[in-house]
Amino acid sequence: MPTMVRSTQDDEHLLLTLLNSTPMEAGAVTDLLADSTYTRALARDLGGEGTEAEVRELRRIREPLQASTIDGAPHPDLDLALAQVVQRPLPLSADGLRWELEGPIEKLVAARVVIAWAQVTLTEPRRLRPCGNDECRLFLIDHSKSNTARWCSMAVCGNRMKARRHHARQRPPS
Repeated sequence: MPTMVRSTQDDEHLLLTLLNSTPMEAGAVTDLLADSTYTRALARDLGGEGTEAEVRELRRIREPLQASTIDGAPHPDLDLALAQVVQRPLPLSADGLRWELEGPIEKLVAARVVIAWAQVTLTEPRRLRPCGNDECRLFLIDHSKSNTARWCSMAVCGNRMKARRHHARQRPPS
């Protein structure tokens, strides 16, 4: 069986990359996974080979992953990404605990993302969430001590939302 090693910090970043692959651009949803070059590179970043089968699996789990993040409950389709995949610990090292995935090569990339999602939702409950801007389709993992981050980017969405609230307060009552 093919194997792949995972590391937690990289997995969070790659999880957000997949979740955030349908951004709003000029008022319309953009599908970054429609670009095969982008998606193949993402699969390689996740430890895969960038094959069409890996790309297909990433495209298949994206929507259930986004829905699971919004709803806070795992979507049944995520289990399909884990079918026939086994996660085993590697010997402890100075870098901490690392894992090895075994299973069909085309499933390992998607399984890695689903495992990262499960890990974040388990160890950091309610910190993985959609951006607080209703016009944004991006997600964030709030690592702040107070767990109060609301926007994917303070510079973009946070600034827009604060400016809107400020303008609403400045308008004379009608």
